[in-house]
Amino acid sequence: MATYIVAVSGGVDSIALLHMLTQTTDHEIVVAHFDHGTRDDSAEDATFVGGLAAEYGFQFETLREELGPNTSEEIARNRRYAFLRDIAKKYNGRIMTAHHADDVVETIAINFHRGTGWRGLAVLDSDILRPLLLLTKADLIEYAEQRKLSWREDSTNASDKYLRNRLRRLARDLDPDTKRELLALRSQQLESKRWIDQGIAELVGSGPNYSRYFFTHIPSQVAIECLRYVTTAKLTRPQLERALLAIKTASPKSSYQAGSGLAFDFTTRNFSLSLLK
Repeated sequence: MATYIVAVSGGVDSIALLHMLTQTTDHEIVVAHFDHGTRDDSAEDATFVGGLAAEYGFQFETLREELGPNTSEEIARNRRYAFLRDIAKKYNGRIMTAHHADDVVETIAINFHRGTGWRGLAVLDSDILRPLLLLTKADLIEYAEQRKLSWREDSTNASDKYLRNRLRRLARDLDPDTKRELLALRSQQLESKRWIDQGIAELVGSGPNYSRYFFTHIPSQVAIECLRYVTTAKLTRPQLERALLAIKTASPKSSYQAGSGLAFDFTTRNFSLSLLK
């Protein structure tokens, strides 16, 4: 029997997903709630989700970290997924989230706002289960209201501090046909991504040393794709472009800090990657 580690924030999306999962019994459910400690009332979310898990008869795992109100979205997301992966390892289960179609649109918008290539369309692609990607936010709200489910609203969702919130309001006004086109393009790009990744893996090899000559003399767009592979997608496109410039120009025995805790260490002929401590 499969075990799912279901990320439940207490918002309508995850509450609807959790209710859907109660309608079948061919799996084990572990409700996982991460409290970022970024809001004064966040502990109430954990209490609410824990009570709901008990009501459904599911295992409940929670962790609070005092990240503080000025924590970036990236840090908060990384800490949340670190927690989820720890729980998945504990129960030998797979992580499941309540991402939906509007999340796909928002993530694509964020990627293009920050600067991206074709992979900016191939979003939310990982080992994490996301069964709601064909449903919209409105679909989930309707589902919850029809079944008289209760949920909690995260006050930070209304804040202009976060880029996702600012773009969410713009994406919300897109017509349904445009959203469907974006979802179709995402599916096409995911298929392309798998073929390209397979080819790059064969081309680049497994490291740990990579030829500076190779990266310098292939077309820049191909080099960016190869760099993305060797850095395991930890860097944004602008960071990859700067890293490629460093590969071409850095002195031997020098090091370049590329971001996201990654450093490029250079010899005359090669470069290798290391994690900053």
